[in-house]
Amino acid sequence: MHNTGNPDDHDHIYFFLDNKVFNYYNHTLADGYPKEIQEDFPGVPTHLDAAVECPIGECITDSVLFFKGNDVHVYDITTKTVKTKTWSHLPVCTSATRWLEHYYCFHGHNFTRFNPVSGEVSSGYPKDARRYFMTCPNFGHGGDYKIRKCSEAKIDAITSDDAGKSYIFAGPIYMRLDTHRDGLHAFPITRAWKEVTNGVDAVFYYTNKIYLIKGDQVYIYNTAAHYTLIEGYPKTLKEELGIEGHVDAAFVCPNEHTVHVIQGEKMRAVDLTATPRAVTQVLPMSLIGIDAALCSAEGIKVFKGSQYYNYESPRTLALSRIAPVPQNITKAMIGCEE
Repeated sequence: MHNTGNPDDHDHIYFFLDNKVFNYYNHTLADGYPKEIQEDFPGVPTHLDAAVECPIGECITDSVLFFKGNDVHVYDITTKTVKTKTWSHLPVCTSATRWLEHYYCFHGHNFTRFNPVSGEVSSGYPKDARRYFMTCPNFGHGGDYKIRKCSEAKIDAITSDDAGKSYIFAGPIYMRLDTHRDGLHAFPITRAWKEVTNGVDAVFYYTNKIYLIKGDQVYIYNTAAHYTLIEGYPKTLKEELGIEGHVDAAFVCPNEHTVHVIQGEKMRAVDLTATPRAVTQVLPMSLIGIDAALCSAEGIKVFKGSQYYNYESPRTLALSRIAPVPQNITKAMIGCEE
């Protein structure tokens, strides 16, 4: 359990065996366990095949999906009620997991991605788990991403959201890092943002939305709804931000309402609260050839080729006549080879 509103459940692991449930925290069995499944999860049957947590926003309420044969028992964590659905089109799951807001049913050595509310199966499934979820001899990763040397790395765009998730774009792929515990994972950009092809020029996050800039187009996606493109988009840079021309990088600092857009030798500040949006400040850039930029509580990282520079603020980035000592992109940052 990770997303439940009850702190007593957070980071607890539940095992189901026959008619019993075991509750572990920090590898220690909680007091009073094992229990009958009905004691903790009334209405849920015994001898289950699989179970997976589904937080509100992805399911209608904070829930757990329990699988038994073709039946799915949706347990509401708050009300402790159960609704049973039959998904005969979905293979019988021997295990299930939630990963990066997607849901996977494992059956044999295959897996199938499904919608946790409707049970709808995504196109292209089932797939072989040995190509994706584990390292097996003679089985490669199912994506097109190839690990490169760090000295050859180049980031096209980078941003992070309010939850601390980082998104790194390089060519036709993006890499997402939720936590260092979960690790860095690479996917085709079109998997999350199907309308954007052949890479992006810049990206920034603002008020639960992610802005992707490609050429003279701005695509805005609602991050709370599996990256749904907002109606009416894409729009031109002129329409959305009041600027024209190629964008090298863009960033918004935490708790601020200004996007800083780097275009060659200029950095333009655009007030995101204004209607229509317009440039409020233009500063000259001493560092040119920038590929990407990220602003956090620790300052600004500016990426250029396989190196990056640390600056304290947007103003020091623009006005510093002497660049900081460059640092190399590391394996921990984007999963490249040393």
